[in-house]
Amino acid sequence: MMSRSYTNLLDLAAGNFAALGGSGTNRSGMRRMQRVMTVPGTLSELDDEEPANSVTSDVPSSLATDRILIVANQLPVRARRRPDGRGWSFAWDEDSLLLQLKDGLPDDMEVLYIGSLKVDVDPTEQDDVAQALLERFKCVPAFLPPDLHERYYQGFCKQHLWPLFHYMLPFSAHHGGRFDRGLWESYVLANKLFFQKVVEVINPEDDYVWIHDYHLMALPTFLRRRFNRLRIGFFLHSPFPSSEIYRTLPVREEILKALLNCDLIGFHTFDYARHFLSCCSRMLGIEYQSKRGYIGLDYFGRTVGIKIMPVGIHMGQVQSVLHLPDREWRVAELRQQFEGQTVLLGVDDMDIFKGINLKLLAFEQMLRMHPKWLGRAVLVQIANPARGRGRDLDEVQAEIKESCKRINDEFGQDGYKPVVFIDRDVSSVERIAFYTVAECVVVTAVRDGMNLTPYEYIVCRQGIPSLGSGSESEVDGPRRSMLVVSEFIGCSPSLSGAIRVNPWNIESTAEAMNEAVSLSDAEKQLRHEKHYRYVSTHDVAYWARSYLQDLERSCKDHFRRTCWGIGLGFGFRVVALDPNFRKLNVDSIVAAYEASKNRAILLDYDGTLVPQVAINKTPSATVVRIVNELCVDKKNVVFVVSGRGRNSLEKWFNPCPRLGIAAEHGYFMRWNRDVSWEMSMQNCDFGWMQMAEPVMQLYTESTDGSAMETKESALVWHHQDADPGFGSSQAKEMLDHLESVLANEPVSVKSGQFIVEVKPQGVSKGLVAERILTTMKEQGRQADFVLCIGDDRSDEDMFENLADLVKRGLVSPNTSLFGCTVGQKPSKAKYYLDDTNDVLSMLNALADASEQFDSDDDLGLSLDKASIS
Repeated sequence: MMSRSYTNLLDLAAGNFAALGGSGTNRSGMRRMQRVMTVPGTLSELDDEEPANSVTSDVPSSLATDRILIVANQLPVRARRRPDGRGWSFAWDEDSLLLQLKDGLPDDMEVLYIGSLKVDVDPTEQDDVAQALLERFKCVPAFLPPDLHERYYQGFCKQHLWPLFHYMLPFSAHHGGRFDRGLWESYVLANKLFFQKVVEVINPEDDYVWIHDYHLMALPTFLRRRFNRLRIGFFLHSPFPSSEIYRTLPVREEILKALLNCDLIGFHTFDYARHFLSCCSRMLGIEYQSKRGYIGLDYFGRTVGIKIMPVGIHMGQVQSVLHLPDREWRVAELRQQFEGQTVLLGVDDMDIFKGINLKLLAFEQMLRMHPKWLGRAVLVQIANPARGRGRDLDEVQAEIKESCKRINDEFGQDGYKPVVFIDRDVSSVERIAFYTVAECVVVTAVRDGMNLTPYEYIVCRQGIPSLGSGSESEVDGPRRSMLVVSEFIGCSPSLSGAIRVNPWNIESTAEAMNEAVSLSDAEKQLRHEKHYRYVSTHDVAYWARSYLQDLERSCKDHFRRTCWGIGLGFGFRVVALDPNFRKLNVDSIVAAYEASKNRAILLDYDGTLVPQVAINKTPSATVVRIVNELCVDKKNVVFVVSGRGRNSLEKWFNPCPRLGIAAEHGYFMRWNRDVSWEMSMQNCDFGWMQMAEPVMQLYTESTDGSAMETKESALVWHHQDADPGFGSSQAKEMLDHLESVLANEPVSVKSGQFIVEVKPQGVSKGLVAERILTTMKEQGRQADFVLCIGDDRSDEDMFENLADLVKRGLVSPNTSLFGCTVGQKPSKAKYYLDDTNDVLSMLNALADASEQFDSDDDLGLSLDKASIS
């Protein structure tokens, strides 16, 4: 019989979060009462009604200071059974990054850890263990059932995400593993269990949440769905693949959308961030912007920050190991063992991406190409025990052992073994001792998120100063170190003095190894000093402090904005809007409409009266009927204000005799069907078109999927069907090109959503609205009701002008002003409607409230040609 937990996954996959029970149940089967209740509105409003401590928590917390919840797959705690078998003993894991980063957080900031343990704890002991960890270590353990943990960690994380993020595609069932929907559901369920642990202790108004690594990429959606304004950060400690690799993941959009529910997303290098941004552009249509050194993605009114900062090492921990007495005799022993020899060192985890065998092949090639190193150069390769498993790993291990045997058999001599392979767990003291005696560290990983081995090596080669009179300095003379590093690892960009290599090129890597150990001592010293300055100042504390500062900056507007959650499943997102931005209430606008005497109604066309995605752009019979009913009311002046050409609009709205039309953003205008078209600018020189058209044609020919549209007053370049990245790049380049070519012409060059447009200066929808209202006032019909509706960037000009209409006297002092955008998105409008259906429903309500007249009556606003001009 299938357990309830697993049947719930069917609801989860379908996006039915409610069916899963957000608060969970306790062991007795009784439903646990929700600790936190979320209600719409700004938190600043709630503060006036309830004290801050109304949101309770299992963990006492000072509300005067912020607290940070660090959530990761594993807690920074070592757990083991007591020798007598009664209970557990716990200790901090000093090697854990999560523990080390505390040094970069404010002293008064409370830190709470949430994660799993590396050991299985019997269900009967879990409550006692959880209580002990909470009281002694401020850790909240998430106990995953063993079968779920196996499918979540060894299944989805290690079989799907980890290989894919390291550029390994599942070409066969034995190479990376085929996508398994059941493993994805286990991954999501495990993330939900972590979420429940967060809910138990969180104080949503005061806490920061910092999520770490690819194991918990679904967690932000659970948290954001429950707490709209929670301050959430995420840092990815692995590579992020290029869009061509990532797009093969069947749940690619779900993971991207989940991450975008964070406020700040961190990456080690710009390459990783660039790949993520490219995926957002190509798969979600979201473009990033860079402003004053910060990169951000506008996601439904929220700005999701992108942080690029490689993590560093904990200087204090490495230096403390350098002081251990054990290290001194180990160093002396190693120097005696390798006396008269040059030691090259490799320290890697045993996995398929560390390129250990490539390193061995390169060393073998170096000995062949430079026989002077025979008997003098030794490669010591430390291989930490494998954390994964699989046939690929077994094959790699076999290759490594075979290469070691071959090299030693071919080049070995009495008392000389070219390759020393250490295939066991090495203590930190022993590892530090090897760093101290090594002339060069070689890292040939074919893909690695960061890799801190070079950083540790540099600090160890710096050594420690003399401990006092009578004791010798740890390192005699100037400090020296050399690095040969793969260009495919995260630390490579920060090590400018290292020799970077493509590890797949065996010959060039061999030459790099030879060059590294052959450089003069002075050159080695200069490179070492440069690296040590960077490593010692950009440590883990610096990284954590910098990240938290950016997280605070990214969340500064959380309590000012109104937030609404929309969408199901992983399509859920929060729309952040200005507190004064609200949905247009139909009853309210109808009441204002009925109370007014002179009305101006300005309607955009595409995306407002007809859906933006519609293939047939001809107005429906419903649109024509509603427009006619509004126009028939003598109190109304109704205009369609569009960027489209006048011929199309004239043809489509021919059945609407009383409708005014402003085409090409108002360059052409007519007040009704029976008057002639007027131009907003007389005697306009269009000679600039002969200059701009060849430029646009050039980019059209070189950008597949793009097109040029020639209007009577403007030129528009469309690239919505081009490759997203290339089209956007070409649009930016064209914008600069056109601005340069047309610098002395009376035109404006602007970019929009998938367009670049060149049009005469002084032409905009805002000026159209101003002209219509000015004419009404001159005719003794000053407007006391103004409605402007539109959906794109060009309509923002109308919304922006509305606020100044009363001050400028263009409308009555008590005028009802309704600027309304279509769709919940950041806008200068005060109101919004969800879609074109909402727009038509609202306009239909206004039409029903209109005064109807016979068709033979005089046209709404009789203005002759002279009065218009």
